[in-house]
Amino acid sequence: MAKTQKTNKKTPKKARKKPQKRKNQMPKFNLYWIYGIIAFFMISMLFTNEIGSLSVETNEQTLIYDYIKNKDVEKIEIIQNKNIARIFIKEESLSEHRHEAVRKPLFGDGINRGPHYFLKIGTSQEFRDRLDEAQENFRFTKNEWAQIFYNNEQSIWDSFWAWMPFIFLIFIWLFFMKRMSGGGAGGGPGSQIFNIGKSQAQLYDKESEVKTTFNDVAGLEGAKEEVQEIVNFLKNPEKYTKLGGKIPRGALLVGPPGTGKTLLAKAVAGEAQVPFFSLSGSDFVEMFVGVGASRVRDLFKKAKDKAPAIIFIDEIDAIGRARGKNQMTGSNDERENTLNQLLTEMDGFGTNDHVIVVAATNRADILDRALVRAGRFDRQIYVDLPELNERKEIFEVHLKPLKIDKELDLNFLAKQTPGFSGADIANMCNEAALIAARNDKKFVEKQDFLDAVDRIIGGLEKKNKIISKNEREVIAFHEAGHATVSWMLEHAAPLVKVTIVPRGKSLGAAWYLPEERQITTKEQMMDEMCAALGGRAAEQIIFGKVSTGALSDLEKVTRQATAMVTVYGLSDKIGNISYYDSSGQNSGFNKPYSEQTARTIDEEVKELTEVAYQKALKVLEKNKNSLTKLAQELLNKEVIFKEDLETIFGKRQWDKDEKVTLNPSNIDKKIEIKEQALNNEEKPV
Repeated sequence: MAKTQKTNKKTPKKARKKPQKRKNQMPKFNLYWIYGIIAFFMISMLFTNEIGSLSVETNEQTLIYDYIKNKDVEKIEIIQNKNIARIFIKEESLSEHRHEAVRKPLFGDGINRGPHYFLKIGTSQEFRDRLDEAQENFRFTKNEWAQIFYNNEQSIWDSFWAWMPFIFLIFIWLFFMKRMSGGGAGGGPGSQIFNIGKSQAQLYDKESEVKTTFNDVAGLEGAKEEVQEIVNFLKNPEKYTKLGGKIPRGALLVGPPGTGKTLLAKAVAGEAQVPFFSLSGSDFVEMFVGVGASRVRDLFKKAKDKAPAIIFIDEIDAIGRARGKNQMTGSNDERENTLNQLLTEMDGFGTNDHVIVVAATNRADILDRALVRAGRFDRQIYVDLPELNERKEIFEVHLKPLKIDKELDLNFLAKQTPGFSGADIANMCNEAALIAARNDKKFVEKQDFLDAVDRIIGGLEKKNKIISKNEREVIAFHEAGHATVSWMLEHAAPLVKVTIVPRGKSLGAAWYLPEERQITTKEQMMDEMCAALGGRAAEQIIFGKVSTGALSDLEKVTRQATAMVTVYGLSDKIGNISYYDSSGQNSGFNKPYSEQTARTIDEEVKELTEVAYQKALKVLEKNKNSLTKLAQELLNKEVIFKEDLETIFGKRQWDKDEKVTLNPSNIDKKIEIKEQALNNEEKPV
């Protein structure tokens, strides 16, 4: 009994809570409301006179000689705007057999009140005249004549289509009102009409799930240390401020595309236990005047309210471009206003606000000088292309989800991908997995990765490309010329593979393994130009004529020779002068040198190219027999490797098993090697 009373007491308590919960919940707009309105209009049509009553179509002869002649018609309603006549039958006449079809209504019981019949007429006056004539012929008295009324009406569909624009406008208004309020969790950044001046930054905090950490960022050790220190600034600011230090206001991540700048910022969002505002530079740019500056103000206001916090602006060059560049039009004014507001905000808040701005760009040379000065972006962190050991670490990260062969050597993969960025390595691993799956393999093997490199660098293999026998022979000697010259020159990149299989736009290709060096000498650049011109030189020696197949080689050589003269100061006639503008301030319409200097530059570029070409001819003339053997090997196998070249030419005397590292114990040894090279009068070609 006690248990029953306890239960009865709980029941009213629960009942009181439910109405309270419903009372606090506001009804939300739903698209199904529109469907309900349309359904309501369609159902309401069933209760109109047009459909709700049972009305049967008849003709004029039946009306006159069956219904009017028998005095069944009570009245006739003529709808003038539709040219329709509706006939109402007397209640006492509905019991007749001829009116059995219209006796009962469409819904329910009782008697159909009409209209019972309808017919289409011409003009209302002609129809009235025929009815009057028929009733006179029947010799009806005036009281026996059927009453005739005139009317104009609109159907429910006419009313519906008349109100349709207003209904549509109401729907649009409700839709945008929902979007203006933020749209709940699914409202996108560009959906808030009245909040257009608000910041579009996405907030990541402790409750957000950002799984990327510094462990997921391979390589970039120096950049990670700098960024990690910024995170520590915000986590434990007293550690740095107690000695009088100030928290840096901004850090700029600079580097080529695909090197991991945005990934590093994601790791900051995952590691930092502080609010992290992320947005792109293009989010500030809008067609309305003043929106960009307003969004900058709102962004920093939100960051200050949640301080300590981090603001990350990706691709900051969208708003940080140097001011005063495009004065021909007014299109740059709004971007400049946004940049001015950003400069003010970054230099306006105090150091105690604990708000740090992190930005990323691959075009630091076009940024405004006021933006990158100390006090705004105090630190510029250069995120360079990964080196050998860093590429190995990146491979370790991207190979984790793949089923790879146990014998796969990561050092080999790292050596085969010089100049690859982190994004390129990720793409290579994915391509290798796709190639292995295409060949029904259970594991991703070494050859799959090599094929992936060929696919990424050379393009898709064209197996159905039609090449004549003569063209194929020219291509073979062309590629053999590249391989021979690069094998015989000291500073040329060592060869890895040569192929005459068409890929992409190329009819053949040679893969080299360039030495990873920080500086390049004139001799090294000349040897690289010789190797690039080796294909055309081989055509000249073997066939006595050249073809258009050396287009990409000539483009590369011309660009390199021009850089030697105008950028690096490696020309004797031009001297130690560089016309390269790293700041990007000089306009491209004006040359920084005279016409006479331009003529000298052209002559020097031509001379350097000719010297490299003559040197390539000498190398190939000296090794003509080996060149022919290599070309025949290419025609037979289509693809040859370094081992095949060693069989024909012997070991490359310039290859070293180990690189001498720079430390105090081997400085003397390097000096001795350099002196021997200088004293050696006869250098191999």
